[in-house]
Amino acid sequence: MKITDIRVRLVNSEGRMKAVASVTFDDSFVVHDIKIIEGTDKLFIAMPSRKTPDGEYKDIAHPINTEMRETLSESIMAKYEEVLAETAAE
Repeated sequence: MKITDIRVRLVNSEGRMKAVASVTFDDSFVVHDIKIIEGTDKLFIAMPSRKTPDGEYKDIAHPINTEMRETLSESIMAKYEEVLAETAAE
């Protein structure tokens, strides 16, 4: 499965969430609402989730192995940096 498109939308807020990404796989499957969050020492991605009746959040879609998580994270972060650079140039 290959990532064929990544779209990043910057979030204009003072909170920890910096952007939201949509990732398309094999030009045929998309995952929306992957959040780019500012952690204590670096940015990280948070997969789309929903709140359960007991108040806990559960991922709706997520990678099931470390290799795919790293590939996804690196690709999203690279696109995020690209979008930031484009925005700064405007």
